[in-house]
Amino acid sequence: MRVLDKSGTLSEPVKNVPAVAAIGQVGLLDVALDPAFAANHRIFFTYSEAVGENDSQMVVARATFDEGAHALNDVSVIFRANPPLPKRQSANAGGRIAIARDGNLFVTIGDRSQSPPWDRAQQLDNHLGKMIRITPDGKPAPGNPFIGKAGALPEIWSYGHRSEEGLTIHPTTGELWETEHGPRGGDEINTPEAGKNYGWPVIVHGIDYPGTTIGRGITEQPGMEQPHYYWDPVIAPSGLAFYTGTLFPQWKDSLFVGALRGQFLDRLTMNGKRVVSEEPLLVDQNARIRDVRMGPDGAVYVLADNGKLFKLTPK
Repeated sequence: MRVLDKSGTLSEPVKNVPAVAAIGQVGLLDVALDPAFAANHRIFFTYSEAVGENDSQMVVARATFDEGAHALNDVSVIFRANPPLPKRQSANAGGRIAIARDGNLFVTIGDRSQSPPWDRAQQLDNHLGKMIRITPDGKPAPGNPFIGKAGALPEIWSYGHRSEEGLTIHPTTGELWETEHGPRGGDEINTPEAGKNYGWPVIVHGIDYPGTTIGRGITEQPGMEQPHYYWDPVIAPSGLAFYTGTLFPQWKDSLFVGALRGQFLDRLTMNGKRVVSEEPLLVDQNARIRDVRMGPDGAVYVLADNGKLFKLTPK
């Protein structure tokens, strides 16, 4: 974990970061600042934690950032996703955090399945393939849809997800928005709602990696939600953010999506929950786009896997 200052200088690694079980697509994942960070210096972050010699699980941690010592203090794990799985099952990790207006945390937990996919995303007795909603102390958030229901974990908000790699709160409505990877086809945009089933792996707009049909090869079924939009072929969507600045008036009502496989930043013009048009940006950078955020200066900041951070401003 590092800090990048306004001049573009990258810090040395922050001290006291917990041991991370990094392999494949899992490791140290997302970080979110408490809405009152300026006063309490509190952060939340997700990472893969070793369980014994061979397994790992996704966890959510909380800490206080001591700027003077450049270190984390009072680090504590507030949530652990169950069950732990073999470290080699390192795909479809999830791990994104979005803090809602009420202060509760939404966190994506990927299904971590291999090919052919298993159906744990459809089962409510585990956290795999789920959106969870927890308090800042890691408890099930009040009002969660499965609290008190036999055989269901109380942290679950929605289920039937695969690999949710983008997560944000709509700046006007407060709604939760999410992007997730399909296999070969079927990358999705969803607005996960309480208790709803988003279909994976029963319904999917794509096929498995070897070219085989997934399940019965159906794209819809009663009781399962359709995405607002999907890509086929895939772009491997990552970071997600609504445009909230004023530097680009023409980008009002835009939703930005990073593309890993596509290697561009996708600007979607929205009409409510409907995608009106797409505009690929940064297409000449040969960079897998990992995240996109709005800066307090109105600029759009875009992070790539090649170690570059792009700042988009008018010419």
